[in-house]
Amino acid sequence: MEKVMIKSLLISTFIITTATAEVPAIIQNNCLACHTKQKIPSELIYRRYLLKYSTNTKIKQRLFSYLKKPNKESSIMPKQFFLKFPEKESLDLNDTILNKSIDAYLDYFDVKKKLILP
Repeated sequence: MEKVMIKSLLISTFIITTATAEVPAIIQNNCLACHTKQKIPSELIYRRYLLKYSTNTKIKQRLFSYLKKPNKESSIMPKQFFLKFPEKESLDLNDTILNKSIDAYLDYFDVKKKLILP
């Protein structure tokens, strides 16, 4: 019971702080513009990566490789996801900008920064 309460509190805190935080321009232009337009939940995608890979280094490597050559087989999303959302197209970004965008994305959604301990 206590674990459920803690989990609920952490998720609520994450959602509230994410919704009120200012979005950096690099994320808005390179990531969220399409996600918002297509109604793809960025927070859901970040959480899936976090649950599967757990460290920013691993998440960054997987995101980078996926964004360079996106396909359903290398996606972290389940097959049903692609029934509702379109398959990702390759980004026309050089590696430096892509890395900066991924760093900003991970920093923006970082759960550790959102937690406030009493």
